[in-house]
Amino acid sequence: MIGRLNHVAIAVKNLDASAAVYRNTLGAKVSAVDTLPEHGVKVVFVELPNTKIELLEPLGPTSPIAKFLEKNADGGIHHVCYEVDDIIAARDKLKSEGARVLGDGEPKIGAHGKPVLFLHPKDFCGTLVELEQA
Repeated sequence: MIGRLNHVAIAVKNLDASAAVYRNTLGAKVSAVDTLPEHGVKVVFVELPNTKIELLEPLGPTSPIAKFLEKNADGGIHHVCYEVDDIIAARDKLKSEGARVLGDGEPKIGAHGKPVLFLHPKDFCGTLVELEQA
C-alpha cells in the first residue's frame, strides 16, 4: 500500500537558524519558507537526491509542533511521510484493520498542495505517520 518515503519531518524552535545549518553546514538545497496556518506551522524542505527533510516551526502555542517542543526542548523527528496512490482507499483499508486516523479522518491539503492524513503513533511502533497522496 505505501509507496516511497516522501519526507522525514523535524520539529525545530527556529526555522531560519535550522535551515541555515542544512544550507550552510551541509550544503543542501533548502526551499523558501511556507506558512501553513491550517496546520499551525512554518515549513521548509531540504531537498535530497532520494527524499526530503521537512523542518517545522510552530506558528504559536496551540500548534501541535509547539506541544511537541514542550516535551522535546531540542526538537527532533516529528513524523515520517509515505506516499500512497489513493489516500481514501488507504484510509479505509487502514481503518478496517484497526488503525486510528487522527483528526476528523478527512484528508487535509498538506505543504505540497496534496491531500494528507496522519495516523496515530501508537498504531505504528511509536511513530507518527503522515500519508500523502502521490
